[in-house]
Amino acid sequence: MNFFISESDPHKWRDLGLVELSSSAVRRDASAARISSPSPKYLSLFPRQERREKRRRLTPREGARETGKKGDRWISLPPMPTSRAGAAVAVLGKQVLVVGGVGENQNPLKAVEMYNTEEGRWRKRSALREALMGISITVKDGRALAVGGMGADLLPRSILQQYDLRKDVWGLLPPMTTPRYDAITHLIGSKLYVAGGRQCKRPVKAFEAYDTETRSWTSLPALPCKRTYAGVLWDPDGRLCLLGGLRQGGGHQSSKFTKNINVFDTNQGSWLKSDDIVSMKSKRADFAAAFLRGRMVVAGGLGHEPSALDTVEAFHPQKKKWEKLAPMNFPRCSASSIVIRDRFLVVGGVNQVPSSAHEILYVKEEELL
Repeated sequence: MNFFISESDPHKWRDLGLVELSSSAVRRDASAARISSPSPKYLSLFPRQERREKRRRLTPREGARETGKKGDRWISLPPMPTSRAGAAVAVLGKQVLVVGGVGENQNPLKAVEMYNTEEGRWRKRSALREALMGISITVKDGRALAVGGMGADLLPRSILQQYDLRKDVWGLLPPMTTPRYDAITHLIGSKLYVAGGRQCKRPVKAFEAYDTETRSWTSLPALPCKRTYAGVLWDPDGRLCLLGGLRQGGGHQSSKFTKNINVFDTNQGSWLKSDDIVSMKSKRADFAAAFLRGRMVVAGGLGHEPSALDTVEAFHPQKKKWEKLAPMNFPRCSASSIVIRDRFLVVGGVNQVPSSAHEILYVKEEELL
């Protein structure tokens, strides 16, 4: 679904309630929906699609409804052609690239699809060389770098692949020292950092960096603890933040959900002490996480509840505490996510079965100050 911001009266906008679109408003023909208001002007995240659908209005049957929380907003967008979980997501210009993952038959996928944010339309692209799930991805100079993954044989890969959008081809780069999937990746300058991940079902503490100029790998201080399904964020100062996850127990102890946070400073080359780090409100793992306008935001995942979570919370840096935001329309874990144009985009996931849900969270700027 399209997402609109009223600019007819910015002062009145603060008084509007949160509007959510029910699942019945999600249409496979990718048509846009508008929330009616008395003759405003609109700004659209996807302007061309908004102009094409300018005359269409949301009908009562499509179920627009308001909730108590004001300011932040989730909108359903056209679903992916391939239902999947555990996919890798990257932004290449005005395109959103979705790579690999797990399909409805529980096997890894080769499928690569791209969403055009101006057209509001999905297209299939060149498939991976091998079906993989748990790929980690980032972008360097307009090309996607895909790290690791797990194949159909359930073994981790050390592969490093590069996708060229213009040529629509995948190429191979020098592999990592440690095979893994579900690793944490981030690009700072010419360095691609790869932390943690898993081998089979066992978490690894390995931390490496790939230099895109010398095409070589370097080992870094290992992670403080073994955990899986953690939220991962890199702040503007080049610090790696590990949030929550499933912490592996020692000996015969079982793994436990955690709300703790660890921080690695790339400038100092070491892990920081946790004395001044504020833990999340809820213990959760396998959730979506992002920095949105200077705030850490976490959404969905799994916790001690019997089903997937729809809850969303954000860290307020001035108040130094976590606060609740509006819940997602579709509770799920294993979702892929990315921030695009100050919107938190959450794609796919699992809620008993793989999901094709595609939602955006927008938070009012004044709520972040």
